[in-house]
This record gives sequence, structure tokens and C-alpha cells, in this order.
Amino acid sequence: MIQRLLQQLSNQFALKKLGPISLFLGIQVTRSSTGFFLSQEHYATKFLNDAGYKDCKAAPTPVTPTQKNQEPNLQPFTDPSLYRRLAGSLQYLSITRPDIAFATNRIYQHMQSPTVQDYKALTRILRYIKGTLSFGLPLTAGSLELRSYSDADWASDTTDRKSISGFCTFLGSNLISWIVRKQATVAKSSTEAEYRSLSAAASEVIWLRRLTAELDIPQPSPTTIHCDNTSAMAIAKNPVFHARTKHTEIDYHFIRQQINFGNLQPSHISSQNQIADILTKPFLTTRFQELRTKLTIRNPNA
Repeated sequence: MIQRLLQQLSNQFALKKLGPISLFLGIQVTRSSTGFFLSQEHYATKFLNDAGYKDCKAAPTPVTPTQKNQEPNLQPFTDPSLYRRLAGSLQYLSITRPDIAFATNRIYQHMQSPTVQDYKALTRILRYIKGTLSFGLPLTAGSLELRSYSDADWASDTTDRKSISGFCTFLGSNLISWIVRKQATVAKSSTEAEYRSLSAAASEVIWLRRLTAELDIPQPSPTTIHCDNTSAMAIAKNPVFHARTKHTEIDYHFIRQQINFGNLQPSHISSQNQIADILTKPFLTTRFQELRTKLTIRNPNA
């Protein structure tokens, strides 16, 4: 069928057959006996060379936990255009590197007026990339069942006290979708922040269920969304809801509706096994590497 389609197209248009895919828009595709491996090693190497970090010392994590009582360096960075250019390159690199998604989202919060401290945080990501140049995403054959993980870090941004939502979705063992996003409004409790993240993850899951159905990969059973907040889980499953704010009530009714339709199934998971944690907060090296492995980010020879 593919060859017949190519023949029909070549009758009308000038086509060039490039053979099996190996490089597309800066993304390297390596075929193996178990499937494919997606990475951006060439892009990352060129990016580091252009930034002057070709021979920098590697860092074990892309961001370090903020120390309490640490005075911020608010001195303006002298070259904001350089900061924005490097940040944009990091955003593109995160296509196959969700392990830097949280750190990249943080530096994107300061694009308008970056400080010296912001630039230092950006260079920390560059140093982490230096040590993980070959890392990427594997795609392997297996189960075609969707499952998702949702998490939030309540009031983590000290400038406006807005929370960070993070969620990721797997198709079988393959990571296919992830999002790190600052919430639009200030949450008054960790439960509210977690529930908003759960609602955003639910919207993503519904879209993915429709997409997989169009690709003839139907999802006969409800998609499980793993959440580590027991109060948010109780609200999702409780038919009685006492809402204090309209936007939270909308999220509540949306999730309840999708549960009743049989599209979603919220499930409690321990914080230790919450993969989406890596999308909402910084960690020390051991915990970060553990979560990175669960996110399936690895080098091609692992």
C-alpha cells in the first residue's frame, strides 16, 4: 500500500526517496532489534559548541534544589538576547529530553529581564547536557494501553506563589506526551493545586484517546491517571462537592463527567513511584536519576 501510494505521488510530483529515516528536523532516529531510539545528539553538540560550552565540566542534574535563606542575585544579565537564544535552543532540545523540561520551563519564566542568577541556572542545564549528550527516548513494541501520571508542586514559585503542574502519558512502555506548566491562578491549598493538575492531565488524556482511536488503537478500558494526593483523589471520586471557587468547580465537573463516561480512572500512587515528580521540582542526584530512568530517558546502549 505504501509503495502504491508513493508511485501515485511520483506520477504527479517530483519525489526523492531518502530511504529509512535517520535524521529528521534535528532528531536522530536509530533502528534496533527492539524498536527505535530518538535523540538529538548532533543538535546538542552543535548547540554546546555555539554556546562555548564544548569542553565544560558536566553536571549530574539540570537544576539544583533551592537552598532556604539563599539571597537571590538580581543583577541584570548583560546580554538578554544570548539568554533568549540559548533558552530557545533548550526548548527545542526538550523534544526528546523531557528530563530537562522542568529546568527549561524555569528559565523561560525570566525571558523578558534575565538576571545573572538566571543565566547561571541556564548554564547548569548546558553542563548537564554535556554529560548526557547521547541520551534520548526509546520506542519499543508492546502494549498499546494509555496510562498517565499527574503531579503538582504547590506555590513553588516564590515570586507569585503559583503552582507548577506536570504530567506525562505513556503508550505501553513508551513516553509519548509530557507537559510542564505554571498554573494560571494561585491555589489556596496543595489539594487544589493537585486537582488542577489532574484536570489538565485529564484533558490531555481525552485528546490522546481520540487520537489513538483515529489511528485504530482503541482504548477499551478507562485510562488510568496516577496521582499521589489522597485529597485530590477523594474529590474526584466523591459525588458531593463543596466548591469555593468557580474554576475549581469546573475542573471537578469535567473530571467527574469523564469518569462517568468510562474514559478515566484516577488511581492513587505513592510519592516514591510518582514519575511526574521530575516535571515539577528539582531533586538531588540519586533521586533525579531514579526518576529519569522511570521516564525511560537513557543512553542508546543502556
